[in-house]
Amino acid sequence: MTNEQTPLQDETPPQAEKPPRVDEFSVTGEQVVDFLKKALHEGNIRRVVLRDESGKTLLEFPVTIGVVGVLLAPVWAAVGAAAALVARMTIVIERTK
Repeated sequence: MTNEQTPLQDETPPQAEKPPRVDEFSVTGEQVVDFLKKALHEGNIRRVVLRDESGKTLLEFPVTIGVVGVLLAPVWAAVGAAAALVARMTIVIERTK
């Protein structure tokens, strides 16, 4: 008989990351910035993708927790410029569950 001890192993499987919930909205170019500001105010957003009418991605950016309006100023400028180019856009929002 030996006095060797085997270390205990955690038998719980690692938790898989839940896939994000994806919402798509169709808005006019004029509504994009206001729509995004309202959506970001609601919180729990991970990523935003802006697409034109044909589905081509115009702008894609991650949204990190704690981002304040001042830091988003360049993003708003880019969103406004992209929105000015098209009549309708699709906004894809990935949300955390």
